[in-house]
Amino acid sequence: MSLQAQARSTYRALLRELPRRSLSNPTPLHNRIRELYRDHIKSANEETLNTHIQEAEQVAQYARAQRQYIALVERYNPGMTLDEQEKIRLTARRVGLNLPIEAKDQKGE
Repeated sequence: MSLQAQARSTYRALLRELPRRSLSNPTPLHNRIRELYRDHIKSANEETLNTHIQEAEQVAQYARAQRQYIALVERYNPGMTLDEQEKIRLTARRVGLNLPIEAKDQKGE
């Protein structure tokens, strides 16, 4: 694979790991990555370009691993984002119990 094709592939891998944005409204990070690739491909020698491509591949792999890690944590720890009262209610339902309905203030409700 040529360095140009490898650079393009790595560039696309990095963009896949970033939140989706339209081309008409890119984030500053999208713009910076685009500028870096444009500048490095034009001006860098082969050895420097190869080093930058390898670093970018490592960043893309790290971002992909982080995304997968977050997905797994959310999948296997679904109660992580719940408040304490909701966790208690769901725990009671798991063993077949329903929590009693708490009495509200008798005046207004």
